[in-house]
Amino acid sequence: MRMAKQPVLTFNENGIYCPAGDFYIDPWRPVDRALITHGHSDHARWGMNRYLATDIALPVMRHRLGDITADGIAYGEVRQIGGAQVSFHPAGHVPGSAQIRVEVDGEVWVASGDYKVVDDGLSDPFEPVRCHHFITESTFGLPVFRWAEQAAVAAEINAWWAGCAAQGKTAFLGTYALGFAGVYHFALIGQELTPEAADKTTLLLNLAYNPDWVSAFVIAGVLAAGVSTIAGLMIGVATVVGHDIVGVLRPHLTEAKQLRYGYLALA
Repeated sequence: MRMAKQPVLTFNENGIYCPAGDFYIDPWRPVDRALITHGHSDHARWGMNRYLATDIALPVMRHRLGDITADGIAYGEVRQIGGAQVSFHPAGHVPGSAQIRVEVDGEVWVASGDYKVVDDGLSDPFEPVRCHHFITESTFGLPVFRWAEQAAVAAEINAWWAGCAAQGKTAFLGTYALGFAGVYHFALIGQELTPEAADKTTLLLNLAYNPDWVSAFVIAGVLAAGVSTIAGLMIGVATVVGHDIVGVLRPHLTEAKQLRYGYLALA
């Protein structure tokens, strides 16, 4: 009887594993070799002996994870790791994000990581990769999730912001620091911004592209200036800042503990 062919990628307690190459993709626990789809903390975790990520994602990972042993790889470049050939391809999620293609004995599997098929003008656009098996992220895969077009969302945000400005109110928009603040800035291109609004956009870009410790100093000034008048709103912002600072200083802590210490940072 013919033995069943071993899958190119499997799942175990550490995450997605490639037996032929003896590596993991976005592992959940510390392993020897980790291929990372992008720098967000739910994919690039602390504690791996060796990391491989795109050249664009790697600087973000070094800022988040500290002194790590890591190699960069260009989109489309092929690496041989053990018995597997691997390459990284644009996922369109954030700058540097990648789908990871793994080929073993002519069979091709692709692990998507987080991806977006709409070109946001900031990230390298999603690239369809021909394969036999596709492992897809499905955070919002349920039919209940229906998203408006990006241009419509940007227009709604800009109308809200303009309305606040007309009333002399400060508008706070919560967004992920890595990637999405930059996408929002891109959506503002072509809008007429006052000097005050430009200052606020600079704050967003600090969040998106600077190391967390730099952004922390920028936000600390905002907190000190505004906490007396908009305390309820600023508390939420401060919690996120505290969480980010703890993530930089103690990257080995779990997400739950980082968030808990972020709240304690308010005291």
